[in-house]
Amino acid sequence: MTLEMISSVSLPAREPRGHKGTFGSVGVIGGSVGERMMVGGPAFTAEAALRSGCGLAIVGAPEPILPSILELVPEATGFTLPVTASGAPIASDAAVRIDDHMSAARVLAVGPGFGVGEAQRQIVLRLISRESHRLVLDADALNVLALTDSVQSDFRAPAILTPHPGEYQRLAERLGIRPSPRSPEERLDAASSLASRLGVVVVLKGAETVVSDGLRAFVEPTVDPALATAGSGDVLTGLCAGFAAQFPEALGLFEAAALAVRVHALAAREVCDSRGTRRLLSRELLQAVPAAIAVFESGS
Repeated sequence: MTLEMISSVSLPAREPRGHKGTFGSVGVIGGSVGERMMVGGPAFTAEAALRSGCGLAIVGAPEPILPSILELVPEATGFTLPVTASGAPIASDAAVRIDDHMSAARVLAVGPGFGVGEAQRQIVLRLISRESHRLVLDADALNVLALTDSVQSDFRAPAILTPHPGEYQRLAERLGIRPSPRSPEERLDAASSLASRLGVVVVLKGAETVVSDGLRAFVEPTVDPALATAGSGDVLTGLCAGFAAQFPEALGLFEAAALAVRVHALAAREVCDSRGTRRLLSRELLQAVPAAIAVFESGS
């Protein structure tokens, strides 16, 4: 099948009289405790969603770390996910709390720093089997899907998947998909093959990030080593979710993902060009998101 190549993306205008409800809510499910404590991932994702312009970010995270996440992003709200003494989420209780607190969210971003275990797998499988929310699946949400034989038949939700090559490879092996995510010649085919197989939008991260829904593709022309840093993917996840939540009618998931990839790359360039080095921290990337969005708003 020949893909339609998309060379540019547009940012819809915001409603001048809009309010928080107009611009949608993003729910973030992530973070973990136990042997490794992961706090930054869900915080970066929530802040990126807010900086993209969504009206509200709601974080669901393990009880011991939720205060730390909200300290990093006080503009967000949050609720706790119950955990066992060892730090594993209690899947049944978590499902109830997610339903209670995330019912009004337009988009759920799932996986940043979430950990890999049976409880996380049950939570993710429950979410992908329903059509009630748009999803953005990243990091450990993708890793637990790669542990599931029935992932293809279970998938019902409209979703964006944002794998780096390693996450892609694990999931592709489970599904019997052959193109290599690391080969420059095969990355386009790799992204489109996974998108077609699951009926989702795939953002295959890396040099010249590829976005595909199986019919169309957008390739980010920027190749920037500055984005190879901890937390960069969490920022991209939040941007995908934020744009999808703000513009549910004007942007499909493919357009929202392509726009997020463009803004992400422009924000990195803004930081690095101003400092003369291709090195940055992801919190600096977050701070540069508004200027990157302004490029689209000015029509530059």
